[in-house]
Formats: sequence, C-alpha cells, structure tokens
Amino acid sequence: MARGRFFFGFMLSIASALGLTWLLRRIRHQARVELYFDDGSMLAVNNKTSELSRKLTAMGDELVKKAL
Repeated sequence: MARGRFFFGFMLSIASALGLTWLLRRIRHQARVELYFDDGSMLAVNNKTSELSRKLTAMGDELVKKAL
C-alpha cells in the first residue's frame, strides 16, 4: 500500500514539473508591450493581436537590444 502511494506521489510530482516547464516556456516565448498612461491605466498588447501590436513589440525588442 505504501509503495503504491509513493509511486503515485512520485508520478504526480514529475507530471507537475513537466506541466510547469511547458507552461513557462510557452509564456516566455510570447512577447508583449505594456503601455502606461498618465491617468494610471495600463494597456498590455501581445504580438498576436494585430498589425499595430506586432509593430509595437518589434520596436520594443529593438529598444531592448540597443540597451543591452
């Protein structure tokens, strides 16, 4: 009985680690730009929304590369 619980816990921890790794890789590859306005509001735009968002993320990537 204890052996089965150990195996189940071990497999659950491996599945959780793999799922977390997959999720973090997926999030990391998604570029986005956050625009902050004077009134305190924020607009987050990812690179898959529209042509304008693709241009904004490309400009943001270029600025980051120049800063480094």
